[in-house]
Amino acid sequence: MICTGDEVLTGKIVNSNFSYISQKLEDFGLSLAWETTVGDDRESLLLAFQLAGSRADAVIVNGGLGPTVDDLSQEIAAKAAGVELALNESWLKTMEAFFTRRSRVMPPNNIKQAMLPVGAEVLDNPIGTACGFAVTIGKARFFFTPGVPRELRRMLEEQIIPRLLAKAGQQTAVYLKRFHSYGIGESHADALLNGVEALAPDGSVKLGFRAHYPQLETKLTARGADRADIDRKLAPVEAEVRKRFGNFILAEDDQTLEGAVLAELQQCKGTLAIVESFTAGQISGRIAHLPGAEKIVKRGVIARDLTEICNAVELLNVPDAITKEAAAAVALAACKQTGATHALAVLIDLDEGADRIEFAGTVCLAIASSKGTAARRSRVVGGRDWVRLGAIEMGLDCLRRYLQGLPVDERIDFEKVE
Repeated sequence: MICTGDEVLTGKIVNSNFSYISQKLEDFGLSLAWETTVGDDRESLLLAFQLAGSRADAVIVNGGLGPTVDDLSQEIAAKAAGVELALNESWLKTMEAFFTRRSRVMPPNNIKQAMLPVGAEVLDNPIGTACGFAVTIGKARFFFTPGVPRELRRMLEEQIIPRLLAKAGQQTAVYLKRFHSYGIGESHADALLNGVEALAPDGSVKLGFRAHYPQLETKLTARGADRADIDRKLAPVEAEVRKRFGNFILAEDDQTLEGAVLAELQQCKGTLAIVESFTAGQISGRIAHLPGAEKIVKRGVIARDLTEICNAVELLNVPDAITKEAAAAVALAACKQTGATHALAVLIDLDEGADRIEFAGTVCLAIASSKGTAARRSRVVGGRDWVRLGAIEMGLDCLRRYLQGLPVDERIDFEKVE
Protein backbone atom coordinates (compact mmCIF):
# COMPACT_ATOMS: atom_id res chain seq x y z
CA MET A 1 0.00 0.00 0.00
CA ILE A 2 1.12 3.55 -0.75
CA CYS A 3 -0.39 6.50 1.13
CA THR A 4 0.16 9.90 -0.43
CA GLY A 5 0.01 13.50 0.77
CA ASP A 6 2.22 15.97 2.60
CA GLU A 7 -0.35 16.23 5.41
CA VAL A 8 -0.11 12.47 5.98
CA LEU A 9 3.68 12.34 5.75
CA THR A 10 4.14 15.20 8.23
CA GLY A 11 1.60 13.83 10.70
CA LYS A 12 -0.78 16.77 10.40
CA ILE A 13 -3.60 14.29 9.95
CA VAL A 14 -3.88 10.79 11.39
CA ASN A 15 -3.71 8.16 8.67
CA SER A 16 -6.94 6.37 9.56
CA ASN A 17 -7.37 5.18 5.96
CA PHE A 18 -4.35 2.90 6.27
CA SER A 19 -5.59 1.22 9.44
CA TYR A 20 -9.05 0.76 7.91
CA ILE A 21 -7.71 -0.77 4.69
CA SER A 22 -5.30 -3.12 6.46
CA GLN A 23 -8.00 -4.36 8.86
CA LYS A 24 -10.53 -4.81 6.08
CA LEU A 25 -8.05 -6.78 3.98
CA GLU A 26 -7.26 -9.01 6.95
CA ASP A 27 -10.97 -9.72 7.32
CA PHE A 28 -10.89 -11.27 3.87
CA GLY A 29 -7.62 -13.14 4.34
CA LEU A 30 -5.55 -10.61 2.39
CA SER A 31 -2.44 -9.38 4.21
CA LEU A 32 -0.35 -6.31 3.48
CA ALA A 33 3.37 -6.95 3.00
CA TRP A 34 4.57 -3.34 2.67
CA GLU A 35 3.34 0.17 3.43
CA THR A 36 4.90 3.38 2.18
CA THR A 37 3.93 6.99 2.88
CA VAL A 38 5.00 9.57 0.30
CA GLY A 39 4.56 13.33 0.12
CA ASP A 40 3.24 15.31 -2.83
CA ASP A 41 6.51 15.16 -4.76
CA ARG A 42 6.76 13.85 -8.33
CA GLU A 43 10.16 12.16 -8.04
CA SER A 44 9.32 10.50 -4.73
CA LEU A 45 5.96 9.26 -6.00
CA LEU A 46 7.48 7.87 -9.20
CA LEU A 47 10.17 6.02 -7.26
CA ALA A 48 7.56 4.63 -4.82
CA PHE A 49 5.35 3.41 -7.68
CA GLN A 50 8.26 1.78 -9.50
CA LEU A 51 9.55 0.09 -6.35
CA ALA A 52 6.10 -1.19 -5.36
CA GLY A 53 5.55 -2.46 -8.90
CA SER A 54 8.70 -4.57 -8.62
CA ARG A 55 8.01 -6.22 -5.27
CA ALA A 56 4.25 -6.83 -5.04
CA ASP A 57 1.47 -8.48 -7.01
CA ALA A 58 -1.07 -5.78 -6.15
CA VAL A 59 -0.75 -2.25 -4.80
CA ILE A 60 -3.37 0.06 -3.32
CA VAL A 61 -2.58 3.77 -3.63
CA ASN A 62 -4.61 6.10 -1.44
CA GLY A 63 -4.95 9.82 -2.13
CA GLY A 64 -3.89 12.28 -4.78
CA LEU A 65 -7.00 12.05 -7.01
CA GLY A 66 -8.39 15.51 -6.28
CA PRO A 67 -8.71 18.51 -8.62
CA THR A 68 -5.88 20.63 -7.16
CA VAL A 69 -2.27 21.12 -8.27
CA ASP A 70 -0.87 18.94 -5.49
CA ASP A 71 -2.96 15.90 -6.53
CA LEU A 72 -0.48 13.97 -8.64
CA SER A 73 -1.54 10.32 -8.68
CA GLN A 74 -2.96 10.17 -12.23
CA GLU A 75 0.02 11.99 -13.73
CA ILE A 76 2.66 9.86 -12.00
CA ALA A 77 0.73 6.63 -12.57
CA ALA A 78 0.73 7.30 -16.30
CA LYS A 79 4.46 8.05 -16.27
CA ALA A 80 5.26 4.90 -14.27
CA ALA A 81 3.12 2.79 -16.61
CA GLY A 82 4.72 4.35 -19.70
CA VAL A 83 1.47 5.73 -21.15
CA GLU A 84 -0.12 9.12 -21.72
CA LEU A 85 -2.97 10.77 -19.84
CA ALA A 86 -6.24 11.01 -21.72
CA LEU A 87 -9.66 12.47 -20.98
CA ASN A 88 -12.18 9.84 -19.95
CA GLU A 89 -15.37 11.23 -21.50
CA SER A 90 -17.61 8.83 -19.59
CA TRP A 91 -16.30 9.91 -16.19
CA LEU A 92 -16.45 13.58 -17.21
CA LYS A 93 -20.19 13.15 -17.87
CA THR A 94 -20.57 11.41 -14.52
CA MET A 95 -18.93 14.35 -12.74
CA GLU A 96 -21.03 16.91 -14.58
CA ALA A 97 -24.17 15.03 -13.55
CA PHE A 98 -22.89 14.95 -9.98
CA PHE A 99 -22.74 18.76 -9.89
CA THR A 100 -26.03 19.19 -11.77
CA ARG A 101 -27.89 17.12 -9.17
CA ARG A 102 -26.63 19.56 -6.56
CA SER A 103 -27.58 22.63 -8.63
CA ARG A 104 -23.94 23.60 -9.00
CA VAL A 105 -21.67 24.40 -11.92
CA MET A 106 -18.63 22.16 -12.12
CA PRO A 107 -15.41 24.20 -11.72
CA PRO A 108 -12.98 23.84 -14.66
CA ASN A 109 -10.26 22.29 -12.49
CA ASN A 110 -12.45 19.24 -11.82
CA ILE A 111 -11.83 18.14 -15.42
CA LYS A 112 -8.42 17.04 -14.12
CA GLN A 113 -10.16 14.22 -12.24
CA ALA A 114 -11.29 12.71 -15.56
CA MET A 115 -7.73 12.63 -16.93
CA LEU A 116 -6.64 8.98 -16.58
CA PRO A 117 -3.75 6.86 -17.87
CA VAL A 118 -4.55 5.37 -21.28
CA GLY A 119 -5.98 1.89 -20.83
CA ALA A 120 -6.83 2.37 -17.16
CA GLU A 121 -9.84 0.52 -15.72
CA VAL A 122 -12.27 2.91 -14.02
CA LEU A 123 -13.32 2.08 -10.44
CA ASP A 124 -16.70 3.64 -9.78
CA ASN A 125 -17.22 6.24 -7.07
CA PRO A 126 -20.98 6.85 -6.74
CA ILE A 127 -20.61 9.32 -3.86
CA GLY A 128 -17.78 11.58 -5.03
CA THR A 129 -16.09 13.17 -8.03
CA ALA A 130 -12.80 11.25 -7.86
CA CYS A 131 -13.07 7.97 -9.74
CA GLY A 132 -10.65 5.26 -8.79
CA PHE A 133 -8.75 3.44 -11.48
CA ALA A 134 -6.61 0.35 -11.97
CA VAL A 135 -3.48 0.15 -14.09
CA THR A 136 -0.50 -2.20 -14.36
CA ILE A 137 2.93 -0.90 -13.35
CA GLY A 138 5.81 -3.36 -13.47
CA LYS A 139 4.49 -6.74 -12.34
CA ALA A 140 1.79 -5.31 -10.09
CA ARG A 141 -1.81 -4.29 -10.59
CA PHE A 142 -2.24 -0.84 -9.01
CA PHE A 143 -5.58 0.29 -7.57
CA PHE A 144 -5.83 4.06 -7.05
CA THR A 145 -8.35 5.26 -4.46
CA PRO A 146 -9.59 8.67 -3.21
CA GLY A 147 -8.48 9.96 0.18
CA VAL A 148 -11.99 10.86 1.40
CA PRO A 149 -12.69 8.06 3.92
CA ARG A 150 -16.31 7.31 3.04
CA GLU A 151 -15.48 7.23 -0.68
CA LEU A 152 -12.45 5.03 -0.11
CA ARG A 153 -14.36 2.56 2.07
CA ARG A 154 -17.13 2.01 -0.42
CA MET A 155 -14.70 1.63 -3.30
CA LEU A 156 -12.54 -0.81 -1.35
CA GLU A 157 -15.44 -3.09 -0.47
CA GLU A 158 -17.36 -2.91 -3.75
CA GLN A 159 -14.59 -2.55 -6.32
CA ILE A 160 -11.18 -3.55 -5.04
CA ILE A 161 -11.53 -6.48 -2.65
CA PRO A 162 -13.47 -8.62 -5.19
CA ARG A 163 -10.72 -7.94 -7.76
CA LEU A 164 -7.97 -8.79 -5.27
CA LEU A 165 -9.66 -12.05 -4.28
CA ALA A 166 -10.03 -13.02 -7.92
CA LYS A 167 -6.39 -12.12 -8.60
CA ALA A 168 -5.32 -14.26 -5.64
CA GLY A 169 -7.33 -17.19 -7.00
CA GLN A 170 -9.54 -17.27 -3.91
CA GLN A 171 -13.27 -17.76 -3.74
CA THR A 172 -14.94 -14.41 -4.20
CA ALA A 173 -17.94 -15.51 -2.12
CA VAL A 174 -16.79 -14.24 1.25
CA TYR A 175 -18.90 -13.12 4.19
CA LEU A 176 -17.88 -11.39 7.39
CA LYS A 177 -20.03 -12.03 10.47
CA ARG A 178 -19.40 -9.73 13.43
CA PHE A 179 -20.38 -9.92 17.08
CA HIS A 180 -20.00 -6.89 19.38
CA SER A 181 -19.62 -7.47 23.11
CA TYR A 182 -18.92 -5.53 26.26
CA GLY A 183 -17.44 -6.95 29.42
CA ILE A 184 -15.23 -9.70 27.97
CA GLY A 185 -11.53 -9.06 27.41
CA GLU A 186 -9.76 -10.28 24.26
CA SER A 187 -7.82 -13.11 25.94
CA HIS A 188 -10.94 -14.25 27.81
CA ALA A 189 -12.92 -14.26 24.56
CA ASP A 190 -10.20 -16.24 22.80
CA ALA A 191 -10.32 -18.87 25.56
CA LEU A 192 -14.12 -19.00 25.52
CA LEU A 193 -14.19 -19.61 21.77
CA ASN A 194 -11.39 -22.16 21.65
CA GLY A 195 -12.16 -24.73 18.96
CA VAL A 196 -15.16 -23.05 17.34
CA GLU A 197 -13.44 -22.86 13.94
CA ALA A 198 -13.40 -26.66 13.83
CA LEU A 199 -17.21 -26.68 13.73
CA ALA A 200 -17.04 -25.51 10.11
CA PRO A 201 -15.89 -28.00 7.46
CA ASP A 202 -12.65 -27.65 5.47
CA GLY A 203 -11.37 -24.66 7.45
CA SER A 204 -13.80 -22.34 5.70
CA VAL A 205 -14.39 -20.12 8.76
CA LYS A 206 -11.65 -18.03 10.34
CA LEU A 207 -11.99 -16.50 13.82
CA GLY A 208 -10.52 -13.09 14.65
CA PHE A 209 -10.81 -10.29 17.20
CA ARG A 210 -10.52 -6.51 17.24
CA ALA A 211 -10.37 -4.91 20.66
CA HIS A 212 -11.37 -1.26 20.89
CA TYR A 213 -12.15 -0.55 24.51
CA PRO A 214 -14.74 -0.68 25.84
CA GLN A 215 -16.06 -3.06 23.19
CA LEU A 216 -14.67 -6.20 21.59
CA GLU A 217 -15.47 -7.16 18.02
CA THR A 218 -15.40 -10.89 17.28
CA LYS A 219 -15.15 -11.68 13.57
CA LEU A 220 -16.00 -14.82 11.63
CA THR A 221 -14.75 -14.71 8.03
CA ALA A 222 -16.41 -17.44 5.97
CA ARG A 223 -15.73 -18.59 2.41
CA GLY A 224 -17.88 -20.71 0.15
CA ALA A 225 -19.16 -21.36 -3.34
CA ASP A 226 -22.04 -18.92 -2.81
CA ARG A 227 -23.98 -17.27 0.00
CA ALA A 228 -26.11 -20.36 0.65
CA ASP A 229 -22.96 -22.46 1.03
CA ILE A 230 -21.47 -19.86 3.38
CA ASP A 231 -24.63 -19.74 5.52
CA ARG A 232 -24.58 -23.53 5.85
CA LYS A 233 -20.94 -23.57 6.97
CA LEU A 234 -21.29 -20.58 9.25
CA ALA A 235 -24.49 -21.59 11.06
CA PRO A 236 -22.98 -23.99 13.67
CA VAL A 237 -20.13 -21.57 14.43
CA GLU A 238 -22.48 -18.60 14.87
CA ALA A 239 -24.71 -20.63 17.18
CA GLU A 240 -21.75 -21.67 19.32
CA VAL A 241 -20.45 -18.09 19.61
CA ARG A 242 -23.88 -16.94 20.80
CA LYS A 243 -24.02 -19.83 23.28
CA ARG A 244 -20.57 -19.20 24.77
CA PHE A 245 -20.80 -15.39 24.91
CA GLY A 246 -24.39 -15.40 26.09
CA ASN A 247 -25.66 -12.12 27.53
CA PHE A 248 -22.43 -10.31 26.68
CA ILE A 249 -23.32 -10.01 22.98
CA LEU A 250 -24.80 -6.53 22.69
CA ALA A 251 -25.14 -6.27 18.91
CA GLU A 252 -24.26 -8.01 15.66
CA ASP A 253 -22.89 -6.89 12.30
CA ASP A 254 -23.68 -3.20 11.64
CA GLN A 255 -25.96 -2.81 14.65
CA THR A 256 -24.68 -0.67 17.53
CA LEU A 257 -25.32 -0.79 21.26
CA GLU A 258 -27.23 2.49 21.18
CA GLY A 259 -29.17 1.26 18.16
CA ALA A 260 -30.14 -1.89 20.05
CA VAL A 261 -31.33 0.20 23.02
CA LEU A 262 -33.41 2.46 20.79
CA ALA A 263 -34.94 -0.53 19.00
CA GLU A 264 -36.00 -2.09 22.32
CA LEU A 265 -37.59 1.17 23.47
CA GLN A 266 -39.42 1.53 20.16
CA GLN A 267 -40.71 -2.01 20.41
CA CYS A 268 -42.17 -1.49 23.89
CA LYS A 269 -43.37 2.03 22.95
CA GLY A 270 -41.20 3.41 25.71
CA THR A 271 -39.58 6.77 26.32
CA LEU A 272 -36.34 7.58 28.11
CA ALA A 273 -34.83 10.12 30.49
CA ILE A 274 -31.06 10.08 31.05
CA VAL A 275 -29.09 11.43 34.01
CA GLU A 276 -25.30 11.27 33.81
CA SER A 277 -22.22 12.66 35.53
CA PHE A 278 -18.57 12.81 34.39
CA THR A 279 -19.53 11.56 30.93
CA ALA A 280 -19.67 14.89 29.06
CA GLY A 281 -23.19 13.90 28.04
CA GLN A 282 -21.95 11.08 25.85
CA ILE A 283 -24.68 8.62 26.87
CA SER A 284 -27.33 11.04 25.60
CA GLY A 285 -25.10 11.85 22.63
CA ARG A 286 -24.91 8.21 21.62
CA ILE A 287 -28.70 7.86 21.42
CA ALA A 288 -30.28 11.26 20.82
CA HIS A 289 -29.04 11.76 17.24
CA LEU A 290 -30.35 8.43 15.94
CA PRO A 291 -33.37 8.43 13.58
CA GLY A 292 -36.51 8.06 15.68
CA ALA A 293 -34.81 9.08 18.92
CA GLU A 294 -36.64 12.41 18.92
CA LYS A 295 -39.79 10.50 19.89
CA ILE A 296 -37.99 8.46 22.56
CA VAL A 297 -35.55 10.65 24.49
CA LYS A 298 -37.52 12.99 26.76
CA ARG A 299 -34.68 14.69 28.60
CA GLY A 300 -30.99 14.49 29.39
CA VAL A 301 -29.45 15.82 32.61
CA ILE A 302 -25.69 16.34 32.80
CA ALA A 303 -24.01 17.50 36.00
CA ARG A 304 -21.03 16.63 38.19
CA ASP A 305 -22.45 17.62 41.56
CA LEU A 306 -24.95 15.26 43.23
CA THR A 307 -26.97 18.15 44.65
CA GLU A 308 -27.29 19.72 41.20
CA ILE A 309 -28.42 16.39 39.79
CA CYS A 310 -31.08 16.00 42.49
CA ASN A 311 -32.30 19.56 41.95
CA ALA A 312 -32.57 18.96 38.21
CA VAL A 313 -34.83 15.92 38.68
CA GLU A 314 -36.67 17.46 41.66
CA LEU A 315 -35.47 14.86 44.15
CA LEU A 316 -36.01 16.60 47.51
CA ASN A 317 -33.95 14.31 49.73
CA VAL A 318 -30.39 14.62 48.47
CA PRO A 319 -28.38 11.45 49.27
CA ASP A 320 -25.22 11.83 51.34
CA ALA A 321 -23.09 9.91 48.85
CA ILE A 322 -23.10 8.28 45.42
CA THR A 323 -24.44 4.76 45.91
CA LYS A 324 -26.55 2.45 43.83
CA GLU A 325 -29.49 3.35 46.10
CA ALA A 326 -28.88 7.01 45.27
CA ALA A 327 -28.79 6.17 41.56
CA ALA A 328 -32.11 4.33 41.90
CA ALA A 329 -33.70 7.31 43.66
CA VAL A 330 -32.43 9.67 40.93
CA ALA A 331 -33.74 7.39 38.16
CA LEU A 332 -37.18 7.15 39.76
CA ALA A 333 -37.32 10.92 40.20
CA ALA A 334 -36.34 11.42 36.54
CA CYS A 335 -39.18 9.13 35.45
CA LYS A 336 -41.67 11.03 37.59
CA GLN A 337 -40.51 14.48 36.53
CA THR A 338 -40.35 13.82 32.77
CA GLY A 339 -43.16 11.31 32.40
CA ALA A 340 -40.75 8.92 30.66
CA THR A 341 -41.47 5.21 30.90
CA HIS A 342 -37.79 4.51 31.59
CA ALA A 343 -34.89 6.41 33.12
CA LEU A 344 -31.19 5.66 33.25
CA ALA A 345 -29.00 7.27 35.91
CA VAL A 346 -25.21 6.88 35.78
CA LEU A 347 -23.37 8.49 38.69
CA ILE A 348 -19.59 8.41 39.07
CA ASP A 349 -17.46 8.95 42.16
CA LEU A 350 -13.80 9.49 41.23
CA ASP A 351 -10.93 8.33 43.41
CA GLU A 352 -8.09 10.60 44.41
CA GLY A 353 -5.00 10.49 42.19
CA ALA A 354 -6.80 10.52 38.86
CA ASP A 355 -3.59 10.54 36.80
CA ARG A 356 -2.38 7.18 38.10
CA ILE A 357 -2.79 4.23 35.75
CA GLU A 358 -4.19 2.09 38.57
CA PHE A 359 -6.71 4.80 39.39
CA ALA A 360 -10.26 3.54 39.74
CA GLY A 361 -13.68 5.14 39.90
CA THR A 362 -16.95 3.97 41.38
CA VAL A 363 -19.83 3.74 38.93
CA CYS A 364 -23.32 3.56 40.41
CA LEU A 365 -26.11 3.19 37.92
CA ALA A 366 -29.80 2.39 37.93
CA ILE A 367 -32.65 1.87 35.51
CA ALA A 368 -36.18 2.72 36.59
CA SER A 369 -39.53 1.95 35.01
CA SER A 370 -43.07 1.08 36.04
CA LYS A 371 -41.76 -2.44 36.70
CA GLY A 372 -39.39 -1.17 39.39
CA THR A 373 -35.67 -0.48 39.46
CA ALA A 374 -32.47 -2.40 38.79
CA ALA A 375 -29.18 -1.02 40.06
CA ARG A 376 -25.53 -1.96 40.25
CA ARG A 377 -22.26 -0.66 41.66
CA SER A 378 -18.95 -1.23 39.90
CA ARG A 379 -15.33 -0.29 40.35
CA VAL A 380 -13.67 0.45 37.01
CA VAL A 381 -9.86 0.59 36.81
CA GLY A 382 -7.52 2.32 34.38
CA GLY A 383 -7.39 6.11 34.62
CA ARG A 384 -9.93 8.89 34.17
CA ASP A 385 -10.68 8.24 30.50
CA TRP A 386 -10.96 4.49 31.10
CA VAL A 387 -13.47 5.08 33.90
CA ARG A 388 -15.46 7.54 31.80
CA LEU A 389 -15.60 5.26 28.74
CA GLY A 390 -16.40 2.24 30.88
CA ALA A 391 -19.23 4.06 32.66
CA ILE A 392 -20.79 5.18 29.37
CA GLU A 393 -20.69 1.68 27.94
CA MET A 394 -21.84 0.04 31.16
CA GLY A 395 -24.80 2.39 31.45
CA LEU A 396 -25.97 1.72 27.90
CA ASP A 397 -25.33 -2.01 28.17
CA CYS A 398 -27.20 -2.33 31.47
CA LEU A 399 -30.12 -0.46 29.91
CA ARG A 400 -30.00 -2.89 26.97
CA ARG A 401 -29.99 -5.84 29.38
CA TYR A 402 -32.88 -4.41 31.42
CA LEU A 403 -35.00 -3.91 28.31
CA GLN A 404 -34.22 -7.45 27.14
CA GLY A 405 -35.03 -9.00 30.52
CA LEU A 406 -31.41 -9.91 31.28
CA PRO A 407 -29.50 -9.44 34.57
CA VAL A 408 -27.73 -6.08 34.83
CA ASP A 409 -25.18 -7.15 37.44
CA GLU A 410 -23.09 -9.81 35.66
CA ARG A 411 -19.43 -9.26 36.53
CA ILE A 412 -17.26 -8.00 33.69
CA ASP A 413 -13.51 -8.36 33.07
CA PHE A 414 -12.84 -4.64 33.55
CA GLU A 415 -14.02 -4.41 37.14
CA LYS A 416 -11.76 -4.13 40.17
CA VAL A 417 -12.34 -7.01 42.54
CA GLU A 418 -12.54 -5.76 46.14
